[in-house]
Formats: sequence, structure tokens, C-alpha cells
Amino acid sequence: MTDSKAKGIARGLTNYGDAAFSKYLRRSFASSMGYSREMLDRPIVGIAQSGSGFNNCHRHFPEMIEAVKRGVLAAGALPVDFPTISLGEVFVSPTSLKFRNLMSMDVEEMIRAQPMDSVVLLGGCDKTVPAQLMGAMSANLPAVQLVAGPMSTGRHKEHRLGACTDCRRFWQQYRSGKIDDQEIDVIEQKLASTAGTCAVMGTASTMASLTEAMGMMPAYGAAIPAVSADRLRMAEETGRLAVSLIGSGRTPRSILTQEALENAVTVLLALGGSTNAVLHLAAIAGRCGLNLDLQRLNEISDRTPVLVDLKPTGAFYMEDLHYAGGIPAVMRELRHLLHLDAKTVTGETIGDRIEAADDWVDRSVIHPAATPLRDSGGLVALFGNLAPKGAILKRSAADPKLFETEARVVVFTSLADLAARIDDPDLDVTADDILLLQNAGPTSDAAMPEAGYLPIPKKLAQAGLSDMIRISDARMSGTAYGTIVLHVSPDAASGGPIGLVRNGDRIRLSVSERRLELLVSEAELDRRRAEQQPVRSVPTRGYARLYADEILQAEAGCDFGFLVGDGT
Repeated sequence: MTDSKAKGIARGLTNYGDAAFSKYLRRSFASSMGYSREMLDRPIVGIAQSGSGFNNCHRHFPEMIEAVKRGVLAAGALPVDFPTISLGEVFVSPTSLKFRNLMSMDVEEMIRAQPMDSVVLLGGCDKTVPAQLMGAMSANLPAVQLVAGPMSTGRHKEHRLGACTDCRRFWQQYRSGKIDDQEIDVIEQKLASTAGTCAVMGTASTMASLTEAMGMMPAYGAAIPAVSADRLRMAEETGRLAVSLIGSGRTPRSILTQEALENAVTVLLALGGSTNAVLHLAAIAGRCGLNLDLQRLNEISDRTPVLVDLKPTGAFYMEDLHYAGGIPAVMRELRHLLHLDAKTVTGETIGDRIEAADDWVDRSVIHPAATPLRDSGGLVALFGNLAPKGAILKRSAADPKLFETEARVVVFTSLADLAARIDDPDLDVTADDILLLQNAGPTSDAAMPEAGYLPIPKKLAQAGLSDMIRISDARMSGTAYGTIVLHVSPDAASGGPIGLVRNGDRIRLSVSERRLELLVSEAELDRRRAEQQPVRSVPTRGYARLYADEILQAEAGCDFGFLVGDGT
């Protein structure tokens, strides 16, 4: 029987029916890697690393891993890195979200199965950090998150460039005929010019920021640029911290309390962060037996100002946020709204961190709470007969003139239908209409891609239109912008009301009332429901079958049902 108090290489022995033999055999094989007896007697810090040739954001991980190892060795433990699934956002089909839960299972089970006393989670690209945190919450071994850091910006003519808000800005100009094939080809090669995650407040930067806000990484860990020497020093510090976690009782589920979750939500709203973060926070919280209630999100949003002027809704980039004071400076402005006694992975409280933060702040990037960019939070949840379980609008990226609208709907029944008709010059659409996409939610064959950023119909874009209301059960990249309602739940493929909308129906959007209503009688909706044909295929094997059987709706974070809970 394995000794539950065993540490280091003796932890979680392979079962051969003889524990002494198992330990002897493991040490023998470990010795083949050149470790001395002194090293094999040390506690072990695992480094769960998600580097891959299919993940450009993580191409600097070898150097970061070496820095983590320096910190671990200096603090007296043995570092051992191990690979997990890596999800490079633009390299995964049909969408990286489909495989986030699979990566979380990989992380959880490798933490459980391999002999380590604490673990450093090394991620960055959009779904990798949520997957690592989900897995770590379930395994509940002492853990600390380390992120890739944001890319540095590039230049094109007079323009400062950063993926991927500027990707979309120039693509819109290309679609509307303002720039030609030659120029878009030049821009393509300049948008992502260094290692690291997207340079704006997209999903990766948002999740890094929220991880710091919830206390799962050291102060200032979110925004240090990927190519900065400070990023390597943060990696070394993280290695030292991971050693101090051993035996400390500071496990992931002791850090992510309801208070820590609300701190993360408050920071999300003050950043005007990615809508994807709502999904990911719900999933991470669900692994601890906690609930991210969308009504509570609205309550927090109503009291939380937007303070950070970053793209896609503002003017600056993540590297600017770091040099402006980082997440500690943002949290200091929010201290009257935060749970200051929430513990962090370093052992200090959030209040302690705020008190220790540098006094200097660049007010062009981080505004004071007294003079915010906007008085209420960047995100809002909507409810109504079109979204009984909720939908999300990033109001900080939307046009306020569209917040109270009743209009005709132009329906696209699938991604294929959207691609086939959106640029048709004969499409029956005006600037006053609402575009609606069906069958792109979590239970659809599309698996909830970032397709909610529906393109403006080409004929309207060429006429100068830059925004209109768009609604879907899909997601949207955190780097995107516009008056876009997302995550409509239940989704169309599971029989949700969004699947009953027809061309020419009318929809009422009221941000002030938090309502999203389909103006069709219940009798007519019942008739349509009775005629509705299934649009969802049923896979017969493999991960696709597991996904189809277990995927939850957006308000539950799109986790798998059997993974939710604190594991007790």
C-alpha cells in the first residue's frame, strides 16, 4: 500500500504489489536520467507545460521552463517538466473550446498520476489557462499559474499593430475595399511579431488578469510582456513559490473561494474583458462546487466602473497596462468593491497586495475610480423568452445607440448558411435589421466557435456601416467588438428558443431592462417547436461522443457534467 504521506519520487507509487520494490524500481529508472541521490531525495515540483509547434503563443516556453527550474532548484526542490495537450487558438478545428475540457482532464490526471508535491501551470493561449485551472482545481494539489505574457506590438506605416483587434480592423477595411490585396498581405506578416499571447485585452490577457485577481499567481504576473527579462524573473519567482507551497495547505480550492470568484468578476468588468471569461470562470468555479450566477454578475456590473483603456474597446495594449501599474493598480482603484481578505497563493491577502503596490500609475491607461471610462461594467447578462438561461453582451464594445432597439430579424440557420449568403448582393437586409445565427452553440456540430462576430453584410459595409445588432448562441473572440449578443442559452441545437426564430420576426433588445425578447406569440412558438427537426448529429465513438453526451450549456461554463463538483 502506498504511503499517503510520501513525498517526491516516492509519492503515488506504481502498483506492482510490493511498495518497496516499486520505489526501488522507480529510483532505478530515475537514476538513468542522471539524477544524483541527493536530487532524488528532494520534494518534486512538476511543471505542466503546454508548448507545441502548433501554438505560436508558447514558442518561448523552453526559456521560461529553464527559469522556473532555476527557482525550484534554488529553493531546494527538484523540478520536473511534463507535456500536456496544447491548444493553439487558430490551429484547432472546429474550435479550441471543444478541447478545453479534454486538456483539463489531461492536466488533472497527470497531476494526480505522477509524483509531484506541487505544480507550476505554464500556459497562455486562450483555452490553456482555463483548462489548467480547471484541472488544478479538481486535482487540488498545491499549484501556481504562470502565463506566457502578451506579445509586444508591431508597426505598419503610422499604425501600431497588435493581434488581434487590429487583425479585425484591417480585415474590415479590406472587405469594404479601403485597402487592397497587396497591403493586407503586408499587414498579415506584421500583426503577430513576437512570442506571447494577443497584445490586447482578449481572452488570453483577460484570463491571465483574472487569475492574478483571484490569487492564483503572484502580483504583476499577468501583464509582463512575453519578451521581457521580467517575464523570466517572474518564472523564476514562480518556481521558488511552488516550493514554498509544499505542505502549506494553500491548495487551489482553498484559494478560489466565492469571495475570490467575485473579485475576479469585478476585475473582469473593470477591464471590459473578454466575454469568453464568463464561460471560463463558470467552468473553473464549477470544479470547486461554486456557481457563477449571471444575475449576480449583473449586480456587480452595475456597481463596477470600466477603468482600463485597452483595445478592443480603448486605445492601448497589454504591454502598456503592465508599465502603467498592472493588475495591482487596477485592484487598488476597486478596493472598495473587493473582498480584501481573500487569500492568495503567496499567502498574502488581496488587501496586502494592494497596499504593497507601487503608487505610480499611468492615468491615461488606468483611470481613477472617480473618473472612469464608463460608470458601469463592461459586460451585462440578458434574459427573456429568447434567452431563458441568459445571454451576454459586451456593452463596453457596443454602440449605445443600439441598446434599446426593436427590429426585424435576418436569420442564418448555420455557419454554412452564413458563409453562403452574407455577401450576396441580393440579401434582403438593411442597416436597421438584426442579424441572428443559429446552430453555433455548445451542443451543435460546430461546438460553439468564435463565430458570433458576424460580418457586416458586404453591401452594407461598402456603404459605410460598421456595426449592427448581431445575436447568436456562439462565442466571440475577446479581441472583437460591436453590438453583439452571445452565448444565448439554451442553444438552438438543444431545442432552445433561438432555434425557433424565423426571417422577418421581430426582436426587442433592452440593455436597461436586461431583456432579449422574441416578439412572437407562444402559440406560434409552440407550433414551430412541434415542427422542429433535429439538427444535431450523434457521434458514435471517441472524444466526440464524450463531448456530445456530457457538454453543458453556456451558463454552466460548457464543462462536462461529470466533471463538475469539488471532487469530494
